[in-house]
Amino acid sequence: MHAIITTTGKDRVGIIAGVAIAAAEVNLNIVDVSQTLMDDFFTMIMRVELPEGNVDMGVLQDAFDACGKPLGMVVRIQSEALFSAINDI
Repeated sequence: MHAIITTTGKDRVGIIAGVAIAAAEVNLNIVDVSQTLMDDFFTMIMRVELPEGNVDMGVLQDAFDACGKPLGMVVRIQSEALFSAINDI
């Protein structure tokens, strides 16, 4: 199963590293990443592989909330199926 992590906020040093470390700490494998910078606004989308078994998305979101706060970023995680359904036009 896969999930999508979105990261947005004012650009600064260490964003990609911080989110990647947070993903590794909860045993997520990054399989794809896209990022862009528009003026001072940074956006990143990561596709990650979830570990096998029951995964509590609430616990994962808490980990990414904690990661984003010191970076001044909003970091969200959702199942790939939900992300696709919401963004499918």
